[in-house]
Amino acid sequence: MKKTKFGIIGNPISHSLSPVMHNYWFKKYNINAEYELFDIAENEIQNVITKIKDKNIKGINVTLPYKKAIIPYLNKTVNDANETHSVNTLMLDDKENLIGENTDVFGFQAAYLKSLSSQEKRNKSVLILGAGGVAPSIILALIKSNIFDISLTNRTHEKSLFIKKNFKNIKIIDWSNFPKVLNKFDIIINATSLGLKSNDNFQSDFSNYKKGMVYIDTIYNPSETNMIKYFKSKKIKSYNGLNMFIYQGQKAFYLWNKINPEIDDELLKLLESKLN
Repeated sequence: MKKTKFGIIGNPISHSLSPVMHNYWFKKYNINAEYELFDIAENEIQNVITKIKDKNIKGINVTLPYKKAIIPYLNKTVNDANETHSVNTLMLDDKENLIGENTDVFGFQAAYLKSLSSQEKRNKSVLILGAGGVAPSIILALIKSNIFDISLTNRTHEKSLFIKKNFKNIKIIDWSNFPKVLNKFDIIINATSLGLKSNDNFQSDFSNYKKGMVYIDTIYNPSETNMIKYFKSKKIKSYNGLNMFIYQGQKAFYLWNKINPEIDDELLKLLESKLN
């Protein structure tokens, strides 16, 4: 019997552990399916869309740099994707409409925010570095968790202003100025791709950080970016993006298969063994 196909589109994509995670769950729940990487150029998106509509592929995840670029190809976006204008999960509904959903918002909340008390959340000030595909999801996750003191900085100032159109209450900080005000923030979140490659580094000075702050990097592979290494050396609590990755994948798996897969120790060990 032919296996049902799933996959993820992006560029670059070789670092993604989505196939490892989803194929583990397919095996665990006896689902005759396989999940693979589709490293595509933007002009190849239509080919993937056609394969979903022709039912050659059942579901697709979307990662950088296509979380916004995919939207014009869809019949509609739903739920968090409506508010973020960012899509990371595609599927056909029962009327064969191509639907775009966002599971990154849930992923970020479940990974980092659920353990904070209401009081802790109310008083937190957050700085997001980067205005790329995942930034709107982080902002919405923070707002849904009652964290409203949110600032954003990006190397290209216009991209920050574009996000502010959708989230009017966030503050925009000029990229060249953020190191000077770093000590005002309780949580710093890296939403850029800086750190995916070992020679890709922030050229900014991070020494002016607040004592007791938390650093969150949305990158999970490598498990320790240079930024995480830097903050850990300063005894700052630091998290990589692995938990967010797992929880967003859990929700995507549920949307496609109507099974809420268990995040068990075997899966965690498997994923950690694959990290650089």
